[in-house]
Amino acid sequence: MNELRITSERAHIDIGFVHRFLSEHSTWAQGIPLALVEKSIAHSLCFGGFLGDRQVAFARVVSDYATFANLVDVFVLPECRGRGFSKRMMEAVLAHPQLQGLRRFTLATGDAHRLYARYGFTAPRHPQTLMERYVPDIYAPGVNAGVGAGPETASP
Repeated sequence: MNELRITSERAHIDIGFVHRFLSEHSTWAQGIPLALVEKSIAHSLCFGGFLGDRQVAFARVVSDYATFANLVDVFVLPECRGRGFSKRMMEAVLAHPQLQGLRRFTLATGDAHRLYARYGFTAPRHPQTLMERYVPDIYAPGVNAGVGAGPETASP
């Protein structure tokens, strides 16, 4: 079975599979609790890639379905890479009816710029207009998210 089947039916997403990959193997969500993965999936448009009944890929989109979307948590299992599955996942995401006509579609990547560039993603045109709050190790034991803390109250 080499044919990737992609679905956005949330009931088909294997939450345990997604959690295991994100918490144990991703570079961006190490240690993320299962409850947060469940909550993120419940509040997002999710895509699962399957070989037969086995889930081998995942992507999640956070959107208002009118003006913006943010693509996150995209992965293909290492043993299934190099077979065009990431391209198929991107095509499914970008073709989804609820994600058409958006003014801004964003993502963050550390190593897949070439993949996303082929689908029209570029560096921000006006980076001076973008800001973020980023806590890369938020899921590490003992890390406080610092919600509401400004630079003057954040600890070093």
